Amino acid sequence: MKRPLTVFLGLSAVAAVAYFTFSHWAIRHETLTFYDETRNRPVAVDLAVRRDAEMKAEAGMSMLPVAIVSHGNTVKNSEYSFLANVLAARGYLVACIQHDLPTDAPLMTHHGSLYVGRLAVYERGEKNIFFALNELKKVAPSADYDHLTLVGHSNGGDISMFFAQQHPELVRRVVTLDNLRVPFVTSGFAKILSFRSKDPQFKTDPGVLPDPKIAEQAGIAIVDTGAQHTELSDRGPDSVKARIQATLDQFLAEDANSKIRPIDSKTLYNDPRAMGP
Repeated sequence: MKRPLTVFLGLSAVAAVAYFTFSHWAIRHETLTFYDETRNRPVAVDLAVRRDAEMKAEAGMSMLPVAIVSHGNTVKNSEYSFLANVLAARGYLVACIQHDLPTDAPLMTHHGSLYVGRLAVYERGEKNIFFALNELKKVAPSADYDHLTLVGHSNGGDISMFFAQQHPELVRRVVTLDNLRVPFVTSGFAKILSFRSKDPQFKTDPGVLPDPKIAEQAGIAIVDTGAQHTELSDRGPDSVKARIQATLDQFLAEDANSKIRPIDSKTLYNDPRAMGP
C-alpha cells in the first residue's frame, strides 16, 4: 500500500454510528433466492445498495461497483451487515451469498494440510459466485461485474482467495477476515486487506500468510484485530466492528486510479442533502 492503514478508535466509533444510521434509511436491503437447476441447488443472496447510487445507475449516469461477501462456516450470509453497510455506503452493489445448505456435508478440518477435504467446498463457492453474478445481471444490469471486490470471513475468506486465484482478471480487491487455509495471492494484481484474529482455537495453516517483506512488495495490508475468530462478524462487539469498518472504509478510499470510483462516504455524512430520501 502507498501508506499504512491506521485505525483510530475515536473516529471509528463515530464512523460506526454514521454507517448504521445511514443504513436504516439510505441503503436498500433485499433478500433474493435464485435456483440453480443444473446443480439442483438454491442460492440465497442478501443485497445492499444505496438508493441514490442505484437510481443513478438505472438512469444510465453511472455503474455500480460490485462486492461479493462470503460467510464463514456455521455463520449465515445475513450476519455481515456491518461490512455490507460500509460497502453500500461507498456506492457498491453488495451481494452476500449463502454458500452452505443444511444438506451439505460438514466442513472437514485438517490443521497444517492445505485444501485437504475442502477443495470441493471452494469449488462449490466458486460456482455459487458465478451463478449469483449471472442472476444479478438480470435484475441489476447497471453494475460492473468484471471488476469485483471479494470479501470473506474464515471459510468465506478462503473461497474469496480461491476465486481470486482462479479468476484474477475479474478481481480488483480481496478483503479477508481470518481466512485460514488458502494461501494469499501475491502477484499484486489486486489490492488485498486481511483482518486477523488472536484466537488459539483457530490457527492459520502454514504457508497461508505471506512473508512480511513479500506482503509489503505485493501491497498486502495485514491488520491484527486482537479479536476472537467468531467476533469478525455481526456477532462481535461493537468496538471490534467499528475498528474494522473504519479500516475497511480507508482501504476502499484508496482508489484514485480506478475507472469506477466509489462514492466518498465522508462527504455524504457531512452533507445530509446528499443522502436522499
